[in-house]
Amino acid sequence: MLQNRFGKLAATALAGSMLMGAAACGGSEEATTSAQPSEAASSAAPAATGPKVGLAYDIGGRGDQSFNDSAAAGLDKAKSELGLAEVNELEAGNGETEAAKEERLRLLADGGFNPIIAVGFAYSGPVKKVATEFPDVKFAIVDDAAAVAPNISNLLFAEHEGSFLVGAAAALKSKKNHVGFVGGVQVPLINKFEAGFAAGAKAVKSDVKIEVKYLTQPPDFTGFSDPAKGKTAAEGMFDAGADVVYQAAGGSGGGVFEAAKAAKGLAIGVDSDQGKTAAPELQSVIMTSMLKKVDVAVFDFLKSFTTNAVKSGSTIYDLKADGVDYSTTGGQVDDIKTKLDEYKQKIISGEITVPDKTS
Repeated sequence: MLQNRFGKLAATALAGSMLMGAAACGGSEEATTSAQPSEAASSAAPAATGPKVGLAYDIGGRGDQSFNDSAAAGLDKAKSELGLAEVNELEAGNGETEAAKEERLRLLADGGFNPIIAVGFAYSGPVKKVATEFPDVKFAIVDDAAAVAPNISNLLFAEHEGSFLVGAAAALKSKKNHVGFVGGVQVPLINKFEAGFAAGAKAVKSDVKIEVKYLTQPPDFTGFSDPAKGKTAAEGMFDAGADVVYQAAGGSGGGVFEAAKAAKGLAIGVDSDQGKTAAPELQSVIMTSMLKKVDVAVFDFLKSFTTNAVKSGSTIYDLKADGVDYSTTGGQVDDIKTKLDEYKQKIISGEITVPDKTS
């Protein structure tokens, strides 16, 4: 839980060169004005001589089994392979202001962390502002192209291309010709997932019925951290006749998986291979996941920092760059893999152009 008193404590700790780890739970409904280290915050081995890396998570933080965990996997790989001297991980809270995000980034920069990675488009304004205050610090932001400065790297993904593949998988596996999409928050980024999913499903069956539900509207971003809302939305889709539901809802996705299990239906995960990361009792209902390789982008950025090769501006991780894909864990799409790979190659070659927004 983020707490108001943390500001003073964190500033004091940073003055001593390191923020001490403490428990954090970004799903709290309590008002927050400052950041708190997650319990995952840690230091590398004493002999490490690499950079001090700061990472600011989106709502849900490490342990969300999806978007943030993918970023965490890239950071963990960098810890083991790049000899990072120190790592500090901070987490966003529900309902916090942009000022709180700015403070989180500023605490890291003031503490000597360089580079700093912000996970999620919600950090766009704060990254742009704080980056101008610390021109010698390298920043990276995932999922945002609007924050532009000489010291900002924008790590972007072709979510619509990966979603096309799982949309095709949903239509191929649906026995009722009826599928669903649950989005966490109705913002342009999540609309890319919906657009790709719908295009993929319709490429297989032009008359497929597609249910769509967004859990919240901005500025309410709790749709990314409310499994109960995810479960209710998916229950409605299964009750209406859908038998496969794709979720792009962050931490709310667990509720979609619960609804799929109860309905004896199937679900599609997102960002991470959720057939591996979801609760064990729910993994069997996840037929595939749309892999958004934030881990690859985070590791690539950190590796480029260690070799003085960081580039500002946008890097796009698409199907051609192996930045998005679909998972095969559990073997549930093995029988349609050849067809899915045909679609993949057509997208890579340009034969198929996937829409990145709904009409």
